[in-house]
Amino acid sequence: MDDGRPGLRERKKQRTRAAISDAAITLFLEHGFGKVSVAQVADAAEVSKRTLFAYFPTKEDLVLHRLADHETELARVVRAREPGAGPLAAVRDHVLARLRERDPITGLNDRPDVLRLTRMILDSPSLASRMQGFKAGAERALAQALRETADTPDLTSRLAAAQIVTVQWILAHDNARRLADGEAADARYAGAVADAEHAFTLLGNGLRDLTPKRTPGRSPKRSQKR
Repeated sequence: MDDGRPGLRERKKQRTRAAISDAAITLFLEHGFGKVSVAQVADAAEVSKRTLFAYFPTKEDLVLHRLADHETELARVVRAREPGAGPLAAVRDHVLARLRERDPITGLNDRPDVLRLTRMILDSPSLASRMQGFKAGAERALAQALRETADTPDLTSRLAAAQIVTVQWILAHDNARRLADGEAADARYAGAVADAEHAFTLLGNGLRDLTPKRTPGRSPKRSQKR
């Protein structure tokens, strides 16, 4: 009987993937991302380079795969919002909640391992460049969610998504930089909240027409020209 748990083969693949990733992060943090080769990672994880590339197509993926799930996070928030709630308000509440929880994606987490990983990403041009790919993916996903749940025209959806995602990234980057420079997360929290409130107020003033025209999940009614 299928109990919903992954099978033996899948569990073995998950363990191999985790072992490769853990070995990579350990080496990168100890020696620097640019000074560690893929061959060294494969050797530390006791796998072949071919096996490593089967799990992680690029060297950058060894680090950034841990952030991949966040690419569609805002789109999921917009789709899951309460009926009648505006998408911008839903995203704002989500960001504020993540700040309270000290979610690393907000940049407001000063655990030593998180700080070291954040510094490495910020200081590596290739990792920072790949992060822009996540940002573009987040914009596409959010734009689609806005089209599907707020009955928003395509151009409006893309413009709104670009603004919302950019605000989220700027806020997170500012927090991460402050913590990387030595500020404590608890000391930064009030300022991070104030910055987020300010940013979403600005967005709200510019995106006040981005309101739900129908209940999420229902098909929009199309007017027919006579």
